[in-house]
Amino acid sequence: MKPRANRSSTSRPAAAKATAAEAGGQSAPQLVRIEKPVYGGSFLARVEGKAVFVPMALPGEEARIRLHEEKRGYAIGEAEEIVVASAERVSPACPHFGACGGCHYQHAGYEAQLEMKRAVLRETMERAGVVVPGEISVLANAPWRYRNRIRLAFDAAGRAGYRGRRSHAVIPVRECPIAAPLLIEAALAFPEVLRRAAPALRPTEVTLFCDAAENALLASVISASAGKTHFDELAQAWHDCVPALRGVEWMVEGSRGQPSRTVARWGEGSLFYSAAGFGYRVDQGAFFQVNRWLVDALVERVTAGRQGELAWDLFAGVGLFARQLTRNFRRVVAVESAPAATRALAANLKGSSGVPVRSATLEFLRAQSRTSGLQTPNLIVVDPPRTGLGAETCALIAKAAAPVVVYVSCDPATLSRDLRALAGSGYAVESITVVDLFPQTFHLETLVELRHA
Repeated sequence: MKPRANRSSTSRPAAAKATAAEAGGQSAPQLVRIEKPVYGGSFLARVEGKAVFVPMALPGEEARIRLHEEKRGYAIGEAEEIVVASAERVSPACPHFGACGGCHYQHAGYEAQLEMKRAVLRETMERAGVVVPGEISVLANAPWRYRNRIRLAFDAAGRAGYRGRRSHAVIPVRECPIAAPLLIEAALAFPEVLRRAAPALRPTEVTLFCDAAENALLASVISASAGKTHFDELAQAWHDCVPALRGVEWMVEGSRGQPSRTVARWGEGSLFYSAAGFGYRVDQGAFFQVNRWLVDALVERVTAGRQGELAWDLFAGVGLFARQLTRNFRRVVAVESAPAATRALAANLKGSSGVPVRSATLEFLRAQSRTSGLQTPNLIVVDPPRTGLGAETCALIAKAAAPVVVYVSCDPATLSRDLRALAGSGYAVESITVVDLFPQTFHLETLVELRHA
């Protein structure tokens, strides 16, 4: 794209009529006005009334676009030229932006990114029939070098990179300004270490996770085959190059939708992550919040001022919220089913008022609903995966009738669906906060407090 901001936004119509298709089946360029952001990283324009999703544009801009994919109800376009640029447009900090599929908003100032996320969240909720409070607050911190976990793939030449924006091709990278520097140091060192120590190994991906201070690092190397000749030599050589590396696991890709399995380990299987005044044990492969600058503030927002006899932390992970809740609740039940997290959860709750329960959340709630005379929790915290809670889980949470439910969500659509269900069962939205765990991307983390009528 070539931004050009020296023309009036009223000097052209909002959308020019398409001319004859060019050779190769591509449409001719068309001049459009960008209306608003949409969830997923694109921006809405219209061509003859039809919705067109355009990445790397900004609201209010006038852009010359070319359609490259048409569906029955919408089309996808690419901006070939920004004719009138938004005042919020900035130069991306990363040289890989645009080709790399990891970031979507680097071309916008950070305050503009936050406003776009707030607007997307409000529209998504209102479309779902959720009553939204007048103010959606924002919890944010430094928008760079925040990630404590990254996943990279390898191209045919063995170079590490991210998947491309419009394809699954690997885009080799030499830097990543949203990641902790230690992660990129380790990622860039790996291909050379691999060539020297274990040239016969053919990994396809690597996942790297570090603590907030970048003192400790865990790596998972993923391969299509179980062959692991010279794996120990590889891990030791990598550690020699990157001393913060504490542990490496070799994993084989699962077939037919099955998860990957670990076939070899070197070093330690966990690290300790200091957050909100506690050192959490986090095992290889376990979920932990990705933004090292915002973990403390998120925990504070979820747990501060909460107290009582009983709290439930559903989808508890390694106990990030549960461990903090034990300070002010006589009993905290932390429910988690993922094997990668349950052992660490038990360790993190040891000696506290927390009780780890190894169970899927739905099965736990079903069991609770079948038992009469159980104590009603004073608080329920839920932090589900992207699929959200679902109808039955919402109904069972409503049946538990806790006075307060705190919902931490990573998907506005499933969040809105679940809030509508909870609202129909006697809960009202008290407050909504955009927690910007993923600056420079479209991803939206939301914290909602609900109170029972």
